Amino acid sequence: MTKAAFDETFGYAPYAEADARAPYAAVARWLASSSDAHLETRRRQAELFFRRIGITFAVYGDPDAQERLIPFDIVPRVLSGAEWSRLEAGLVQRVEAINLFLADVYGPRECLKAGIVPEELVLLNPQYCLPQVGRRPAANVWVHVAGVDLVRTGPDEFHVLEDNARTPSGVSYMLENREVMLRLAPELIETMSAGGGLRPVETYPDMLLETLASVAPRGCPGEPCLALLTPGIHNSAYYEHSFLADKLGVELVEGSDLFVRSDILYMRTTEGPKRVDVLYRRVDDDFIDPLAFRPDSVLGVPGLVRAVHAGNLTIANALGTGIADDKAIYSYMPEIVRFFTGRDPILKNVPTWRCREQDSLSHVLDNLHELVVKEVDGSGGYGMLVGPHATKAEREDYAARIKAHPAKFIAQPTLALSTCPTMTAAGIAPRHVDLRPFVLTGAKGVSIAPGGLTRVALKEGSLVVNSSQGGGTKDTWVVDLPDEPEGC
Repeated sequence: MTKAAFDETFGYAPYAEADARAPYAAVARWLASSSDAHLETRRRQAELFFRRIGITFAVYGDPDAQERLIPFDIVPRVLSGAEWSRLEAGLVQRVEAINLFLADVYGPRECLKAGIVPEELVLLNPQYCLPQVGRRPAANVWVHVAGVDLVRTGPDEFHVLEDNARTPSGVSYMLENREVMLRLAPELIETMSAGGGLRPVETYPDMLLETLASVAPRGCPGEPCLALLTPGIHNSAYYEHSFLADKLGVELVEGSDLFVRSDILYMRTTEGPKRVDVLYRRVDDDFIDPLAFRPDSVLGVPGLVRAVHAGNLTIANALGTGIADDKAIYSYMPEIVRFFTGRDPILKNVPTWRCREQDSLSHVLDNLHELVVKEVDGSGGYGMLVGPHATKAEREDYAARIKAHPAKFIAQPTLALSTCPTMTAAGIAPRHVDLRPFVLTGAKGVSIAPGGLTRVALKEGSLVVNSSQGGGTKDTWVVDLPDEPEGC
């Protein structure tokens, strides 16, 4: 039986009977003084704002909703400065370990020799990038932009749900959500800032630009030229690609805008070819260079990998980082963190059963009605089973899939994800949330925008927060409270 969810505003008490926790005190007062009609007006204004500037998300496989708005909730999610300090320390530790792990599996493979991770799980993994073996990117940084998904299960209990080390998305929504709140709830933000201090997220583009420039290749002549590579307008995250290119002040390019000559990457401009030193790519490995990966790809650039290996180009994130996204690798992250940092993980994993192991497989098949089962290479909430919410027929069909290819699946307990007050058709009600902070790593170290993207499951009782599965987003506030002790 899943325990009762922790509500980040009122703890475990019913809404009508509890006082708000300190981080949410100002928000609770604001909600109490705002009528449902007022909040609904603000929600509609937010929707109009998003529609006018074109913030949409493509839903693959849904012919009736190819492009739609991601629902935005007007009630912010709040973390105190002390809560954030602990999360920040854990995120830095985890991303540093991921970078060291990637450097190792493409280099000396000490963690494989030590038995920390099974060799076959890495070397036979479809995401293991053979062209990267023996290679070292600039400053030995592999994951320049990481999105680490966190869930909360209690007052002081945070868990990492998964790591996103290839092309994590969602940061544009983090930035636009703050812009909307500044416009629609200035009085709440003013009150919150007066009570302590609302930490800004608006500096993220500058942080990202500095991070990318810091990892320019050694042979870069002068100030590095940066560009953002997009698959094009039909990609679900195209809005974000164009948004970030604009905020960074760099060119948004497609594969057809680029070419490689003498192992140097150039982009076509009205003034002639211009050298590119750092390419922030939002294209997966398989499609980025038809000479090294899929020969039928028209999204990438022939010769791109040669330019990287010649030391003339930095790709962010580096090729081969997808191995760290694998959910089977995720299950070994506590051991990976200890091996590479010499310390216990600050942030815990969710307990995980690997179906590739016979004992775990038997447990999962016997308890599908209680578990969440995921494909090891899945993303976006696709291909997963939430056992308690599935029908008997759905569980039986999924069990057949697991039995056919057990190594492709992991399972986890159904967690009681924390809830936050959310505007619904019936008024303010608790809905489950997760959090994706964005962690930047460059030659000068690690930096994190305070907060991140909070995703909210808008359906009552639903634990699936992904935008592709009908979830929405909230602005995430990190607030320094008066007299709050610093640190974890």
